[in-house]
Amino acid sequence: MNFISKLFWPITAPIRFIQNNFKTVLFLTILYFIIASSDAPDLKQPNLQIIELSGPIMVVDEVLEKIEKAKKDTTIKGVLLKINSPGGAVAPSVEVAYAIKELNEQKPVVAYASGIMASGSYYSAIWASQIIANPGSMIGSIGVIMQSLDASELMDKIGIKTQTVKAGEYKESGTPTRQWTQQEREELEKITKNTYNMFVEDVATARGLAVEDHKSYANAHIFTANGALKVGLVDQVGTLSVAKKRVENLSKVENPIWAKEDKMDQFINKLVNRTIQTFVNQFGGLQAY
Repeated sequence: MNFISKLFWPITAPIRFIQNNFKTVLFLTILYFIIASSDAPDLKQPNLQIIELSGPIMVVDEVLEKIEKAKKDTTIKGVLLKINSPGGAVAPSVEVAYAIKELNEQKPVVAYASGIMASGSYYSAIWASQIIANPGSMIGSIGVIMQSLDASELMDKIGIKTQTVKAGEYKESGTPTRQWTQQEREELEKITKNTYNMFVEDVATARGLAVEDHKSYANAHIFTANGALKVGLVDQVGTLSVAKKRVENLSKVENPIWAKEDKMDQFINKLVNRTIQTFVNQFGGLQAY
């Protein structure tokens, strides 16, 4: 028996150690992946930066912080806004769009559609110096949507009723607990149309398009990269290397050095975005999708 124990000791000893020190092993494992996922700092000062906008646009504090930092950093001479997003809430999309506009007034910004640049994410890119789309990307979907559930039948079946005290005829507009009245629907349609008009006007101004032609390039049409090029939504179809080269040319740097983004930060951001999107899908709201 003692011989068997010694024979399997190289296997049983690590297992026993992990069982007795689980929290320590877990901490060291996480620490290892954080260190391993972070690139060693460059010896030379970066002069170009990539800012990624990926996933549903719901909370953009970190993206806005990076844009502001790039604007103030005199060593950064140009920015590539790399986008792969289906859109999102209207207000944060507008925030990013105008932050990019301010940044582009100081240093060149090129927006690159790496996969999807639709609705709110396209809005975010319109004020860049140029927009370049991956040949396989999907562009457009310039439109606004408001959705909500009608859970009244389900509530009746399980015996749940709502009690409401309100002031203002339209205070319950968009409620998921009952069917909307005609007046409420008209009120929500007014909001949606006004937001759509704002979207179209900004796109037309930024891209040099005619508002009256909005049905050809907006109207929630979804385009391939070449289709978007034909209607004026993008300036060029090309790969990431083409987009980066354009930033380098516009920024006029002699020795381009790109800043590197921490991979662990990217992973955490994607996880947060997915959680937020799950919540939004459940409860609805005005979205530029």
